[in-house]
Amino acid sequence: MKLEEFNQLEQFKINKNEKNKILLENLIELTQIHFENCQSYKKILEKLNTDITKIKDIKDIPYIPVRLFKDFELKSVPDSNIVKTMTSSGTTGQKVSKIYLDKINTLNQTKVLASIITSIIGKQRLPLLLLDTEMVKKDRSMFSARGAGIIGFSVFGKNTTYALTDNMQIDFEKVEKFIQDHKNETILMFGYTYVIWQFIVKELEKNNKKFNFDNIILFHTGGWKKIKAEAVDAIEYNKRVQGVLGNVKVYNYYGMVEQLGSIFVECEYGHMHCSNHSDIIIRNSKDFSSVEMGKKGLIQLLSVLPTSYPGHSILTEDEGVILGEDDCPCGRKGKYFKILGRIKNAEIRGCSDTYEKH
Repeated sequence: MKLEEFNQLEQFKINKNEKNKILLENLIELTQIHFENCQSYKKILEKLNTDITKIKDIKDIPYIPVRLFKDFELKSVPDSNIVKTMTSSGTTGQKVSKIYLDKINTLNQTKVLASIITSIIGKQRLPLLLLDTEMVKKDRSMFSARGAGIIGFSVFGKNTTYALTDNMQIDFEKVEKFIQDHKNETILMFGYTYVIWQFIVKELEKNNKKFNFDNIILFHTGGWKKIKAEAVDAIEYNKRVQGVLGNVKVYNYYGMVEQLGSIFVECEYGHMHCSNHSDIIIRNSKDFSSVEMGKKGLIQLLSVLPTSYPGHSILTEDEGVILGEDDCPCGRKGKYFKILGRIKNAEIRGCSDTYEKH
């Protein structure tokens, strides 16, 4: 089944046998495309003695460490076809990943993201309050992951409003007007986990203030490492968000700039879910063999979306555990998992060294 047909299937409704067959077909095709069109990727696969014709299982799809996107320009289309360059978030002085997108890749990412989000909020556009500053989207030529998320979620909203000023202060007047303008409506919110925590939740708590929203759907992602340093887990985070914003349904999701569109949304039972277009494999951090369900290890992410760059199979620096497949109490099909956190750099270096001298 080709990607165009695949895109027509309802999210989280495909059983594992059908999904594995479709994913394997598309991932093998992508591996071949990137092998033929990305010289750096070809050298990596040759160094690993990869024979694409012998791939019979998703676990056999070759993967590359996510940090290679910080060290090399990995792209499978001519420069003239590139319409957007995405960058990962990073502090000053850090290297950032650069992801090169053409029109087709960008369109497919947008379609799949829409199918995942609308499976939760419905197809209607909702009043959108972005819990950030408009400054993050000013540079249209090179988006950061944070800016890209804001741009991406904007398509699901109407009457879009930014809650923070350019100085990262809550614009109380603007937010209160937004509340009044959309009384008795379901409101969509989006923001980055740490930004919401630092500049919304803690600021409102410090000033003993709160907003009284009646019905909110909030999506958030990123920045958990800083929050966990304050001994705050997801349960505490959600409780504190609800304490200052009102009646909020909170959806955390996991994703990265290297596989935009293929986000993993947390259900009401606290489980991250693979969409139709993505899969997850857990690998032993010592020998990188795949481990059985219930065992922790490094997270390998697979996605059929990256066509303009070889990001269809990447080994992250995050640790996780697969909890089950097709049997989550929420009713969604596919693998579901838990993220345990970022591993120490030293632990992943053994794998990355395999690729560094390609």
